[in-house]
Amino acid sequence: MMWEIGLDVAGDPTIPYGGNRDMRITVGSGGQAAFKPFLNLASGSAIMAHDVVKGEIDMAFINPSALITQAYRGVGLFDKKLPIRIVCSYPSWDSFVMVVHPRTGLKTVADIKAKQYPLKISVREDPTHSTLVLIEQIFNHHGFGIKDMLAWGGELVTTGAPMGPNRMNRIKDGTVDAVMDEALIVWLAEALGAGYQLLEHTPDGMKAMNDLGWRTRTLKSGDYANLKQDHAAIDFSGWPIYCRESLDEKIVIDVCEALVARQNEIPWTTGDYHNIAQIFGESNETPIDVPLHPGVEKFLRDNKGKL
Repeated sequence: MMWEIGLDVAGDPTIPYGGNRDMRITVGSGGQAAFKPFLNLASGSAIMAHDVVKGEIDMAFINPSALITQAYRGVGLFDKKLPIRIVCSYPSWDSFVMVVHPRTGLKTVADIKAKQYPLKISVREDPTHSTLVLIEQIFNHHGFGIKDMLAWGGELVTTGAPMGPNRMNRIKDGTVDAVMDEALIVWLAEALGAGYQLLEHTPDGMKAMNDLGWRTRTLKSGDYANLKQDHAAIDFSGWPIYCRESLDEKIVIDVCEALVARQNEIPWTTGDYHNIAQIFGESNETPIDVPLHPGVEKFLRDNKGKL
């Protein structure tokens, strides 16, 4: 009952993003006058990694993997390296692309700055969404930011869901200049079918994103309906659960054992999840550029050949 109450309160669509829309799970003892927490798990934005390192939260859940890579490397969103480690990664295969209407005449990201084009862009409404972080980082490499684009007369046309009507209807009637997002399976084919074209990254721009921890992923012709040629996209895969490096190994092993024990209860994404061993290692759906916690490594050694 308490879990369902929490889900309904956090899932209230009238609550704006940035409000009370995230969940925290605390395991502990309520047998004393005060609740004694043992394990705190939560979802939220990438910068919550600071809370994880401070011990306010033990483990956090984030998408995509690249943002935790930034925390580990001390780049992008983070001005110093954070001592974090991976526990596992929920398998999720996805990419981020930018498409523009041909009337813009834009071919590369650099063209936006060169023309100071007032783009009307369809983006997520959550101001902390990882895609907005990525868009800002891409723009910044080319010497401008989202605020600059707005000052040129541009506009952010927001959508809650990646396939929301405020996006799909505008793609259909061509009233947005661009769409910049992940979750390609629900909107890219429609955008390409409506005549939108993929915006290319310059070689130096893609290298700069790679240096920040974003991997390059090549979309192959035919991967999506109406995709007629290969395209260098940015990998947006993986939902890692991570913790601070100093977290007790026993706690981490307990979590690994729980994942194995409850594997048939977890709602895995069809086609992305292959087996339980996958969540503890590198795959297309679980890119990992941060070391595993020593507790995970011990768990894997002790269970070699059993997963």
